[in-house]
Amino acid sequence: MREKIILEVLELGMPWQTADPFLFCVHHKDAYPHGNDQMGPDASLAGRQIGHDFSYKDGWSMYHGDKVPGFPAHPHRGFETITIARDGYIDHSDSLGATARFGRGDVQWMTAGKGVVHSEMFPLRRRDEDNPVELFQIWLNLPRASKLVNPHFKMFWSETIPTLRYDTDAGEVVVDVIAGSLGEATAPAPPPSSWASDPRADVAIYRIDLPEGATWELPAGPEGVNRTLYFFSGDELDVQGTPIRSGRSVRVEPTAPLELSASGAPAQLLVLQGRPLNEPVAQYGPFVMNTQAEIRQAMLDYQRTQFGGWPWQTSAPVHERAQGRFAVHADGRREEREG
Repeated sequence: MREKIILEVLELGMPWQTADPFLFCVHHKDAYPHGNDQMGPDASLAGRQIGHDFSYKDGWSMYHGDKVPGFPAHPHRGFETITIARDGYIDHSDSLGATARFGRGDVQWMTAGKGVVHSEMFPLRRRDEDNPVELFQIWLNLPRASKLVNPHFKMFWSETIPTLRYDTDAGEVVVDVIAGSLGEATAPAPPPSSWASDPRADVAIYRIDLPEGATWELPAGPEGVNRTLYFFSGDELDVQGTPIRSGRSVRVEPTAPLELSASGAPAQLLVLQGRPLNEPVAQYGPFVMNTQAEIRQAMLDYQRTQFGGWPWQTSAPVHERAQGRFAVHADGRREEREG
C-alpha cells in the first residue's frame, strides 16, 4: 500500500494554523503609499479603527499604530518570535534596551523567556515612492524547562542567511534556509535557549520560490517531526501528484521526499518543520505557558515589574529616516549593515 504523503490540507486563515512546536504564523503584505514627515502613510486615515486597524483598506493596515503602522510596546512570555522581513523595514525596541532597524530579507529571532516587552513598527522611509512591507512572524514554543530563561534577541542579517539556487528548465528555484539545514547549507545558529538549538528538535524553516512550470524536490525530513507547507502565493502547486490551490497549508508525511511543481503562475511557499514538544499549552494573548496557574503568574509578574520597564520615550519608537539597517543589543554591542 502506498504511504499517505499528504496528511491534511487547510485554507490559510488569519493567522495560519500551525503544528507543535509552532504556535502561530502570520503573513503581512501591505502596499503602503508614500511616507509623510512622521514616516506614516501620506494618506487619510479616515474610516480606519485607529489603534486596531486590520482592515486592509486600500491594500494596507495600520495595525495597532496611530501614526506609523505597526505594533507598539506589548509583552511576551514563554515562547519565541521569529520575524522574517521580506520587504520594507521594521524598527524594533525592547525592555532590555535593545533596538534595531532591519529589512530586505533580514530575520530577527527573539526568545521572550521569562518576559520581555517589545515594539515592532514599520517606518515608511520613502517620501517620493510607495513603501511596500512584507513579513512573516512565527511563534515557536519553548519547552517547559526553558519557559523562564533570560530574554535574548539575535539578528540574522540577509547576507548571512544561506540561499540555495537550483536550475530547472523553467527557471531558477530559490530556497532561503532560515532555520535548520538543507543539503550542504546550514542556517545561522538560533538563540542558545531556543528549542531549535536542541539537535533533537530538527527545527527547519525554508522559504521557497518556484518559477511557473518548474519542478523541484524537497528532500525527506526526519521521522517524528511535523512538517507543513504554506502555499501563500501562486495559482496551483502539484505536491507529489496532488494539485493544491493557492492559499492552502499542506501537512505532509515528513520522511517522504516531495516533488513540487508550479503551474499557472510562480509559486511561493513557507515550510515549517519541527519535533513536537508534546507538552500542555496554556495561552492568554501574548503569554504561553503550560498551566493556567502559570498564565495567572505571568499576568501578575507583568503588572508588578513590566518585565523590566520600558526605557523609551514613546510606546512606538522609530529611528531617524536616514538610519540604515543596524542593531544595538542589550549588552551594548552594535552592528551596522548597508541599506
